[in-house]
Amino acid sequence: METTKNAVALRIYLGSTDKHKQELLYESLVFKAKEQGLAGATVTKGILGFGASSVIHSYKFWEITEKLPVVVEIIDEKTKILAFFESIKPSLETIKYGCLATLEELDILLYKPGEKRVF
Repeated sequence: METTKNAVALRIYLGSTDKHKQELLYESLVFKAKEQGLAGATVTKGILGFGASSVIHSYKFWEITEKLPVVVEIIDEKTKILAFFESIKPSLETIKYGCLATLEELDILLYKPGEKRVF
């Protein structure tokens, strides 16, 4: 992706324990974004939050599982993001406790790929 005014950020708000089939949904989304050649994806774990269910999830409250809010953010050209979203929408619609997906237009000021690490 080059510096462009045609970029968008797709943000998907969900729970850290939400799954699709047998894998964590946020991991599945990032791997699928990479497979589809999108410019980049980041997962951010929240420390406190609630959604449409109005249930507050926090690292402070005692829970059997550590269900915390997460945001998956994926940035690329609008047409690529919309195609990606259509491919993942069925997975998102199966989430038991719900999720939220948003789209925001962006102006990319700098997109500099780094050197690939050799392990």
